[in-house]
Amino acid sequence: MLEAVRVALDPTPRQERMLEGHAGAARFAYNLMLAHIQSQLARNEKADWSMYAQRRWWNEWKNEIAPWWAEYSKEAYNSAFESLAAALKNHFASKTGRRKGKRMGWPKFKSKRHTTPRFAYTTGSFGLVEGDPKVLKLPRIGRVHCMENIAGRVGDAKVVRMSVSRRAGRWYASLTVEHEDKPVSSPPKGGSVGVDLGVKALATLSDGTVFDNPRLLKRAHRKLRKAHKALSRREPGSNRWKRARLRLQKAHAHVASQRRDGLNKLTTQLAGTYTDIGIEDLNVSGMVRNHNLAQAISDCGFRELRRQLEYKTARTGAKLHVVNRWCPSSKTCSNCGTVKAKLPLNERTYRCDACGLRIDRDLNAAININVAGSAPETVNARGGVVRHDRPAPAAQTPVNREPSSQNNGMRLGADLGNEVMQTTAN
Repeated sequence: MLEAVRVALDPTPRQERMLEGHAGAARFAYNLMLAHIQSQLARNEKADWSMYAQRRWWNEWKNEIAPWWAEYSKEAYNSAFESLAAALKNHFASKTGRRKGKRMGWPKFKSKRHTTPRFAYTTGSFGLVEGDPKVLKLPRIGRVHCMENIAGRVGDAKVVRMSVSRRAGRWYASLTVEHEDKPVSSPPKGGSVGVDLGVKALATLSDGTVFDNPRLLKRAHRKLRKAHKALSRREPGSNRWKRARLRLQKAHAHVASQRRDGLNKLTTQLAGTYTDIGIEDLNVSGMVRNHNLAQAISDCGFRELRRQLEYKTARTGAKLHVVNRWCPSSKTCSNCGTVKAKLPLNERTYRCDACGLRIDRDLNAAININVAGSAPETVNARGGVVRHDRPAPAAQTPVNREPSSQNNGMRLGADLGNEVMQTTAN
């Protein structure tokens, strides 16, 4: 089983210059090979863009093209060839229809100014240092001190790959470790729950629990705006421009760290509490096409939340059920199963015309998601149809989430059950 362990590095000034040099060498090799392949295609020659073919060509011409190549580890160049080969493979697979998802274009040259500095180690003596739990060994760079006990996090696992990158002025090492499959622990005893994700409330559970959306990007808007304005006033490429850009990067990195920390706490609580967890298969790329809500949706981190739930439920023994994105969870009455034809975003309280149910729309959706995800049948507890697995029309865009920032005047308490929330009109 493969897992990733990320740790912040604390290099010396000399080691930091070597890290930048290795990243620059990898960028140089990437751009050089991309230009070589493009020239071959321009001459109507058969281009062999595999990683091994790139390495053979590089070993033949490196002394003439880059006489300084021995100053850096060969792994920096190999990581560039590996990255380029993967990019070309994805491009041709996407072009021929063998790759699903968004169309992958032709690889672009990497800019020194706008590209994240990175390289990787796959072979050689790299990784942990015996006797020093806070040190990583990087060939040609030396023993680099880490900001935490990396040996304790890795344990007895084998390090098979180590990627080094710089973000917001700080260097990080991402270790891919391989260990034996651990026995799955007994699942939690909390029963099943449905999770409805949104913008007003980040997550609404079917048992009435509500996790508020911290709106981290909105809270940091003033600081980010000030940093953007300071950067725009500097001459591009100057030292003052570099310092202003670094301040902006650190501000964005702080927001991202806060978001990641909040999602980690939320997903850990869900995976450690409930036996079955139901969520929607959200089409986030389609949701952000609404430019009025794109920033707010991106700030929530829906895809990251699902990713964390996937591996955390596998650890705890809980089951994650992904409900079909075409299931009208918000439009379906959780009491009688009646499906509304339309439900505007500004209606934050669901009102059923058939049975008179009045309930918060997010809670109503969470109840339907719970039933659709955990129950084998296709009807809810009251007999209403909640699971619609039929394929959608080809021309339809799967955007079935209804995020909204409008207030509805209803506050759900974590200690209130469904029977308290569901009130039927007289």
